[in-house]
Amino acid sequence: MEISSNASSSRPSPRELTTLNAILTSLSAVEAEESALSVTLSNLLNSQEPIVAALTRLQSIVPHVDELLIDADLLSNKVGATAKTADRVGGKVRALDEEMRRVKEAADRVNVVSELKSSLADLHMSIDSQDWEAATRHCARAMAVPDEIIKGSFAESVVPTSDLPLPPSETLAQAREKLLQIFQAQFAKASQARDSANTSRFFKLFPAIGWEKEGLEAYSEFVVDLVRGRATVSGKSSSPLYYISTLTSLFESIALIVDQHQPVVEKYYGSGKMLLVVERLLQECDRVVANLIESWEEERDVERKLHDTANPYFPSLVATTQRKAAYVQDDDAPDPREIDKVLSEVAGIAGRWALFKRFLADRLREDIEKTSTNTPEPAERRTFSVPTTPTASQKDLNLSEEPVEALPRPEIVLINSCKCITLISTLLSKYYIPLETWYLRSVIDKAHRLSTVTASSDPPQTTTTPDDVFYILKLVLTRLLSTGSNECVEKMIETVVKPIVERDFAGVVRRKMEEIYATGAAGQGRSGVTGAAGREKQERENRNAFIIYLNDLDISASHMDTLIKSTLSSPIIQQSFADDEVQPAQAEFSSLSSLILRFKSILKWGIEQLFNQLTRPKLRSLVSDVYKDVSYVLDEDGYSTAEFQDVVRKRFIKAWEALVDGFKVTFTEGNYAMFFSLAVEILVRPWEKHILGMKFSELGAIRFDKDLRSISTYLSSQTAFGDAREKFQRLQQLSTILNLDLEEDPDEFYTSSGINWKLSQNEVRVAAALRVS
Repeated sequence: MEISSNASSSRPSPRELTTLNAILTSLSAVEAEESALSVTLSNLLNSQEPIVAALTRLQSIVPHVDELLIDADLLSNKVGATAKTADRVGGKVRALDEEMRRVKEAADRVNVVSELKSSLADLHMSIDSQDWEAATRHCARAMAVPDEIIKGSFAESVVPTSDLPLPPSETLAQAREKLLQIFQAQFAKASQARDSANTSRFFKLFPAIGWEKEGLEAYSEFVVDLVRGRATVSGKSSSPLYYISTLTSLFESIALIVDQHQPVVEKYYGSGKMLLVVERLLQECDRVVANLIESWEEERDVERKLHDTANPYFPSLVATTQRKAAYVQDDDAPDPREIDKVLSEVAGIAGRWALFKRFLADRLREDIEKTSTNTPEPAERRTFSVPTTPTASQKDLNLSEEPVEALPRPEIVLINSCKCITLISTLLSKYYIPLETWYLRSVIDKAHRLSTVTASSDPPQTTTTPDDVFYILKLVLTRLLSTGSNECVEKMIETVVKPIVERDFAGVVRRKMEEIYATGAAGQGRSGVTGAAGREKQERENRNAFIIYLNDLDISASHMDTLIKSTLSSPIIQQSFADDEVQPAQAEFSSLSSLILRFKSILKWGIEQLFNQLTRPKLRSLVSDVYKDVSYVLDEDGYSTAEFQDVVRKRFIKAWEALVDGFKVTFTEGNYAMFFSLAVEILVRPWEKHILGMKFSELGAIRFDKDLRSISTYLSSQTAFGDAREKFQRLQQLSTILNLDLEEDPDEFYTSSGINWKLSQNEVRVAAALRVS
């Protein structure tokens, strides 16, 4: 029907059919619609049978459904009645339970209030009888009652008596205040009398009645009084060890208190409570250290020393021209030995503080991390004692080797907040670094001034300057390590040690080397001898002086390497720095290796200067002199003559010995190795060029190979540090090409021989062309 309706609505109105074609089209559409309706009706008629069957089955189920409905009504009536009965019974049970709960709660409250009343009465009886332990127990029982009960109307109406008329909360508060006053007075009395038993007795009563903070404050005053009453250091303040010993005595007494009393505090007050006591001890420590440093500054007159070293002038550390114009002898200059003593005291003070700080951090951290599984010692056996003479291990304060955590832990925050940190840091930055800078420069200046080069035919290999400088530098670095301050180590290494050693030691040595060959005329004028003999003598003196400075640099590089290794392996690092501070300190000292590179850089420059000045001119004619009148176009008779005379080898040895005469004796092994290597490297270049300008017969090539090998063997025998044959690889490969058969293709040999060629293929072709038949 829906199809018919849609078709009718889309069918045009008959009034609109004005043409035959339109009428026929409309007629066709009506016929199509008729056919569709017929098909639809046929389908409906065909599907009627299943529908009728389904309706029949539903009709047969109706009686069963009616029966189920009757049964459901009966069951609902029965269950409803049961549910009403159960609800009525359950309500009465719940009401009974609620009544029982209220009765129990009322009974419990009555019992608690009764306990409170009994505790308050017993508390006042114990106070009257001065039984402080019993009073503490009764007070703790009363305090265990919840506040809402104590302040409740029932307790306020039942607990007060004629003897205790006030409300229970006020009665308890008054009793606690009275006990606090009594305990404080008794604790003070016992501590003043150094009565260890009573001190311990009253100390453990404070936390039981809620006066934990007050108990720790009283104990803090007690231990501070012990620190103040320690034995004074014997000796005069003018002694170089007086202030260090005084500071050590202070730190040892505090460390001993922490070591002996910490278990008691942790037992009765809980883990980490020793922090509050240490805080008070550090306040006393701040006061004593501040007074000690102030006294030290006045006694040692360090301000004047600092002023005297503020604008130093060291004559040997400036150029000669500046020295003549500016140098004026200063008789009032500070004595380096006095400065050394002051520096040792500053480093000692800083080192003691670093060790003490590390000890506190380790012990307090262990306390905080301590687990509750540790079984404490029975209270009856734990008593306070007045510190006695410290043991050797306690004197060293080296009581723990565990690292200090890098994170801001409570103990680290506490230690870093004390004034001693600022006092020691100021001491290092204000006095130690400036005075150590002056001291190191003054020692280097003195080493330069006392080091002289003796002009003789057999001068020493080195001067005393490297040994003197590095002996003091080792003392300076060891003293720097003992401060235990990474901040100070970084400033000293980066702004003092590196610049001073590079400028005032290595730089001055280079300047002296430059002055030797500044002008040839000036050198001759200094010798006082004219003519050829004078020039030869002056040249020998200049060479020896230059070589000695080069040797100084080589020895200095070796000393610096040894000093760095010994410093990094020194046990002082582990003793002075916490575990997390060791690596940064070692990294700073390792950075001193840049000075080794600086020494070697100047050394390389100096050897090249010496070589260019004295040796290179002689090398220019060495190869041509060796091969003068020598030909490698040989027949059998010529080969026999060349074999017998061995001219090339003999000439080379004679010329080479004249070239390096005196260098091997005066150079250090390392410097001679560098000089020798440079000479050989410069020698082979013109040698190759000269060989490429000669012709070679078959026997001549064999003779050339023998000459080359004999010279290479001779040069290798002159050194103990390496094989000179490496420098002759190109010449040896030239000899290999020259000794090929005339029929053999050099290009094929170059590609198939498997030799690691130093020659290019074009150079091989050029060498092969030198052969003659």
